[in-house]
Amino acid sequence: MLTIKALHIVFVVSWFAGLFYLPRLYVNHAMVEDDATRERLAMMERKLYGFVTPIGIIAVSLGLWLWFGYGFGGGWLHVKTTLVTFLIGYHLYCGKLMRDFAAGRNTRSHVWYRVFNEVPVVVLVVVVFLTVLKPF
Repeated sequence: MLTIKALHIVFVVSWFAGLFYLPRLYVNHAMVEDDATRERLAMMERKLYGFVTPIGIIAVSLGLWLWFGYGFGGGWLHVKTTLVTFLIGYHLYCGKLMRDFAAGRNTRSHVWYRVFNEVPVVVLVVVVFLTVLKPF
């Protein structure tokens, strides 16, 4: 079970790396004026999203494995599970934003994406503290 836990941590870290960088690409994409740079950023976004999606699936799957292996106990785990569900929604919304950029339908400013980029940071901090401290 410790091997599964170690793999879960590796895949969670990798998934978060993608979730940190993808919205950062959106910040840049919302700021550029020339078509060549827009196309390059759209390609980078598509490749990153395609790479990080299976990593997220593996991270969540390993988390479920741990959940069923250790049992679902404690209020902290309910909150963590809710946050992971929210993070899955965030990930999927990043995919929608990516498709909007690719189709030239972005309506948001780079400032909005800068704030949006901080959402997974807050989730990560809360999840780590919940997991380590198990406060309730």
